[in-house]
Amino acid sequence: MFDPLSTFRLDGKVVILTGASSGLGARFARVCDAAGASVVLAARRLERLEVLANDLTNAVAVRADFSTDEAAPACVEAALSQFGSIDVVVNNAGISRTIKATEDTMDGFRTELQVDLVGPYDLAARSAKWMMENDRPGSIINIASIVGKVAGGPLPLPGYAAAKGGLVQLTRELASEWARKNVRVNAIGPGWFESEMTSDAMFNDERGVEFIKRGAPMGRGGREHELDGALLFLASEASSYMTGQTVYVDGGWTIV
Repeated sequence: MFDPLSTFRLDGKVVILTGASSGLGARFARVCDAAGASVVLAARRLERLEVLANDLTNAVAVRADFSTDEAAPACVEAALSQFGSIDVVVNNAGISRTIKATEDTMDGFRTELQVDLVGPYDLAARSAKWMMENDRPGSIINIASIVGKVAGGPLPLPGYAAAKGGLVQLTRELASEWARKNVRVNAIGPGWFESEMTSDAMFNDERGVEFIKRGAPMGRGGREHELDGALLFLASEASSYMTGQTVYVDGGWTIV
């Protein structure tokens, strides 16, 4: 029977998901699990990951701090040792600091670039290398941001904006390099979604709420489930002819 929804399934796939200990990352883990994938849950807070892993069908938790060079190898090793494959990588780990450029330190700026840009590059490259060497088609999904395309407005985000802008362009570059090797690279650019990073400044602050209402044509921030479709689309065979693209899920923020 013809079933167009079947291409969105992830049955038999192994997903490496970073930043999985809370917020959007934890939601992504549940979405991948529900679609049939085995999931490597990676983040700094191992105890949170272990609680989440116990709620999923087939998941393993690995401590990974992307401010260090050990995180990406640990994720790859966990995927291969536990599940024997890597099919999808979701580069979701990230940090964000609200700080004026004139008050920033180079150490802080470098750390933000390391976590938000260098770490995703390292994991993508290591995973893609395994996919190519083992003739395994793959999908890499970078979680970018609208701040990779437009400025943060009243929030000074020099490091985060630089890293996310770099991640959008890195997505294009890697997609071009790996297109004929059957490894696709795309990105999701979320608008303002409530998370640990945005809760206080944007969603529990009257000025932040008004800023979102004014800036988003839809007049509100995103709801947790509103990234599910984009994630499944890019992770699955439903997007098999799509690479190098950034899908902005932002209530129209970047169109005005």
